[in-house]
Amino acid sequence: MATTASAPRAKSGYEIDVEDVEYLRDGETPLLARLYKPRGTGPFPLMIDLHGGAWCNGDRMNDTVLCEALAKSGVVVAALDFRMPPQAGYPGSIADIHYAIRWLKARAAGLKIRADKVGGIGISSGGHQGMLIAMRPDDPRYAARKLEGHADTDAKLQCFVNCWPVIDPRGRYHYAQKLKAEGGTYPEAIDRVLPLHIKYWGSEEAMEEGNPVGILERGEPVVLPPVLYVQGEKDMMHPRRHLDRFVAAYRKRGGEVDLALYPDEVEGFVVRNASGPNAPKAMERIVAFVHRHLG
Repeated sequence: MATTASAPRAKSGYEIDVEDVEYLRDGETPLLARLYKPRGTGPFPLMIDLHGGAWCNGDRMNDTVLCEALAKSGVVVAALDFRMPPQAGYPGSIADIHYAIRWLKARAAGLKIRADKVGGIGISSGGHQGMLIAMRPDDPRYAARKLEGHADTDAKLQCFVNCWPVIDPRGRYHYAQKLKAEGGTYPEAIDRVLPLHIKYWGSEEAMEEGNPVGILERGEPVVLPPVLYVQGEKDMMHPRRHLDRFVAAYRKRGGEVDLALYPDEVEGFVVRNASGPNAPKAMERIVAFVHRHLG
């Protein structure tokens, strides 16, 4: 399944083509990656885009604004579809993403990408999923889908961009419960995400096992690629205290975190309010971070 489109020439000098490819099949259902490809000889760095939607909604077309901006700067971007409930919860979706990273690396020459220059960007729940792979690239549950002929290809990421992630899923579940119990004014999305936590995770114990903050604080073995953490300071869906705990724990373990906070911005401001005052600044910072770490 493929579509091709052109984008106007950006300041960076790249026009792009867009194509859908099937990277995996789940029964009769194809799992697609939307590739945003700069025109040129390459090879280019690769960024994996993981959409949000409380683990249960959304698709590879969610983050077009981000994907196009990165591609125009000279990066191939692969925006992924992956299984969601009821087809699969945790860790099934992580296994799909892990497989897609290896699948893309194995086809580096044909896609004009560098298999040694691969990073990720995740939005909300996609940030959580990508952070788990970045920190646990060798987890056998995440690597459960075998890539025939490429047993030595790994899913390691050289950097990761976290855009308002659900960085502490169990903490966010409790936070949402508390907001609802207290009544008063709170984001209407709180009512939607509460049941989706259980739908994806199944239990609070699973939420904690797959909690990046908890993994760091428990001292579990991790890989620590450089992270850019982007969030609006008025984001009520992703509590600031979870961000602060993650940043402190990541840095304490020796990891690099570049924190990009934007005043007066709420959840999703980069993709939902692309013409606003802070979205272009955030995009510039994301592009600069990616090129700093992937070249």
